[in-house]
Amino acid sequence: MNAKAEILVVDDEHNTLASLARAFRMAGHEATVCDDAGRALELALAKPFDLILSDVVMPRRDGLALLEDLRAKGVNAPVVMMSGQAHIEMAVKATRLGALDFLEKPISTDKLLLTVENALRLKRLEAENSDLRRRVGKQEIVWTGAAMRRVMGMIDKVAASQSRVCIQGETGTGKELVARTLHEKSTRAQQPFVTLNCAAIPAELIESELFGHEKGSFTGATQRYVGKFEQAHRATLFLDEIGDMPAAMQAKLLRVLEQSEVERVGGGKPVAVDVRVLVATHRNLVELVREGRFREDLYHRVYVFPIVLPPLRERREDIPPLVRYFAAQVAAQNGWKPAEFAAEAIAALTELAWPGNIRELRNAVERLLLLAEGEVTLETVALAFPRASGGVRANGAASASGPLTERLAAFERATIEEELDRQQRNITNAARALGLERSHLYKKCHQLGILLRPE
Repeated sequence: MNAKAEILVVDDEHNTLASLARAFRMAGHEATVCDDAGRALELALAKPFDLILSDVVMPRRDGLALLEDLRAKGVNAPVVMMSGQAHIEMAVKATRLGALDFLEKPISTDKLLLTVENALRLKRLEAENSDLRRRVGKQEIVWTGAAMRRVMGMIDKVAASQSRVCIQGETGTGKELVARTLHEKSTRAQQPFVTLNCAAIPAELIESELFGHEKGSFTGATQRYVGKFEQAHRATLFLDEIGDMPAAMQAKLLRVLEQSEVERVGGGKPVAVDVRVLVATHRNLVELVREGRFREDLYHRVYVFPIVLPPLRERREDIPPLVRYFAAQVAAQNGWKPAEFAAEAIAALTELAWPGNIRELRNAVERLLLLAEGEVTLETVALAFPRASGGVRANGAASASGPLTERLAAFERATIEEELDRQQRNITNAARALGLERSHLYKKCHQLGILLRPE
């Protein structure tokens, strides 16, 4: 291994201390040895260690008590417990107290060094994540207008309750961010926020993902897997795109919501769970129920408190602060100097259609920063949107004459016509490709004077 670790070894057996220290030093690490839990705590407080390896059974104060003391004093070094009298209850307790691993004596040198390597890798990842959080900051909902003021008011009303929330909105409107905000404002905020995208998991695997499975329950199940519901015990589970959940799974999910217990695939014993479930979808659940594609009883279980997110085109006053927020975020992620946006560039971005909503805007901001040489100008916007028939050109003119709103309407019309032609004038397929509700695209076509074929 290339990385050198500072390791504290705690054991009341001097032969064990000597052999472990020798193994670590031969591998290129530095080992400090100690035969007493009290002294080990003093050493850990005086000097940072990359790993603490401690025996469990020791006179005066055992390893589990040492682990509790370390965490109470704010020592966050990875701790690995070891014992020659290991049993499952001891291992479970050690894990709950925050131990990284539990090794049974006698410990092989290969196993020992692999444990060190894993601890160093974990520490490195935590440092990288901490640095990323420091540079980028926590994701937050950015808004100024009335549309999102209503949404934020609804979030504040329901967050602290245990009620199920159904978040609706077009693709890219920030449904998961709203779910995270609900979790962070809830009484479960200190527990995990567990997510599952129902549309991204194959139908044959979604039951295992949600409820877990036992070892050997199917081909490839080489060990027990704890599903999302158990992972979210006393916490929050977010089921994204629930409208795409297979019909067979809808019945099983309904049973779990009614009985608050899950049964792992291949298991015969129910496991009680306390989970707050939040769901989201870009589909119209009422229409899915009417079409027989979504269970009505499940609909009533999850549709307790609906929150509908407006598309970006209905909250254009939020686009300027969103642009600046994403610009700062992208610059921090890449180590770039923050870029300024000219007023004309902001105005042009505010008038665009944004069928992909906030997700599309965020990607566009990154593209603009890559294209810009210094300030993001109207010319930069023109370079970023070369196909916009109503968009601006480098000299500030447009491919169509008239005010900006007329040029943007021309761009919208051309974009919709192009997609309709690609979909053989099928408005349902075109709406899906553009990330719009069918009813909204139909209304937009009427406004823009686009002819549709009879259906």
